[in-house]
Amino acid sequence: MASTEGLVPITRAHLASYYDKYPFPPLSDDVSRLSSEIRSFANDLLDQDPPNQGESILIKEADGQPPHKIDENMWKNREYIEETIFLLDKPNWPEELKQQSTPSEVENAVMLGQLKDKLHNTLKFLESFQVKNSEHVFNTVMTYLPQDFRGTLLRQQRERSERNKQAEVDALVNSGGSIQERYALLWRQQMDRRRQLAQLGSATGVYKTLVKYLVGVPQVLLDFVKTINDDDGPMEEQRHRYGPPLYSLTSMILSIRLFLSLSWTRYGARKLKREQLALLEEAVEVYTTEFERFMNFISEVFANSPFFISAEVAGALDASKNDDYKEITIPAGKTYEVLLSVDSVNSYIAWDFSLVQGKINMDIGFSLEFLSPSGDKTLMLPYRRYESDQGNFCTLMGGSYKLIWDNTYSTFFRKVVRYKVDCIPPVTEAVPSD
Repeated sequence: MASTEGLVPITRAHLASYYDKYPFPPLSDDVSRLSSEIRSFANDLLDQDPPNQGESILIKEADGQPPHKIDENMWKNREYIEETIFLLDKPNWPEELKQQSTPSEVENAVMLGQLKDKLHNTLKFLESFQVKNSEHVFNTVMTYLPQDFRGTLLRQQRERSERNKQAEVDALVNSGGSIQERYALLWRQQMDRRRQLAQLGSATGVYKTLVKYLVGVPQVLLDFVKTINDDDGPMEEQRHRYGPPLYSLTSMILSIRLFLSLSWTRYGARKLKREQLALLEEAVEVYTTEFERFMNFISEVFANSPFFISAEVAGALDASKNDDYKEITIPAGKTYEVLLSVDSVNSYIAWDFSLVQGKINMDIGFSLEFLSPSGDKTLMLPYRRYESDQGNFCTLMGGSYKLIWDNTYSTFFRKVVRYKVDCIPPVTEAVPSD
């Protein structure tokens, strides 16, 4: 577990000074030029043939502003790229183009296949970026968590959650859901991940008993994950610095998709001209090159971006403490017991204790027993003597468990023990209410 002593969550002001070291080289002027020209071609198609209902929705989206959030723009680029690949896939070409009845149409077909391949490579690049970035954030958070059963539970919770999310996506696809519907679901799932991160930070939802009643989870980490995505939090500086070039790229791929969509539905009456195809080819080349350059850049920024800074740098020190220990005195020759009732198999019994030492270092016996309904005892954790210990036990059955601190071997010395114990139920996702 990495130390967070003397650290506070990254502030927007400090992140701004960090980003000063990473200015993004401006996008090529071709991005704005080609976006404008290809949109002009789309408008020419609409002047001669008004849009249908579906096209009107797409035009309204293209006329609007891209999303504000960086990650939402990434998801939108994925959606628009995949929609464009769909249009460039031969089974979805206009019937006249599929026939390739002239040499020029054969040449055009080859070029469209090449554009599809370029966009497919960019799509895979983006998907890999998102996976790596998600893993980086999660693994960084885990670095600052106690390396015990809590980390295991959080990983299990995340894996279970991701399996459920993928099953939800698969069900939508198998039922005939559209690309747009799939990405709307994927974005909702991304927002759910944010909510889960905030739940970890505020010790609510599935993480309540995991965090609230147990020691070792740094408050600075909880504060970080709770506020990192606030509208005016640290990530707003990221949006301010790197949002504009990404917004331009989001608009560009949407314009490409719009142009292709309108061209395909009108292909019988107005075949693509040579200059239109040349512009489309150039636009896809510039978009894929510039978008991959942006992702390479932002990957480096994200990989080196600090999560925490020293309190002195931030100008404040987080003095909040979470001290829910109990303190008991065990006389010489006596024991002290705590009985916990466990309802579910695979629950965790967790403890943390230490002796308040005087001039002489002392220890205390500790063991864990299971009590059956008939009163039979089964030793679950063998007796040992400790000065302090933090540990956990995964239950194999429901029932009563007894934690025992044993000072019977001592003739003269009483022992003062500070302790904290709890039973953690199996971590499961809450079912959202309708």
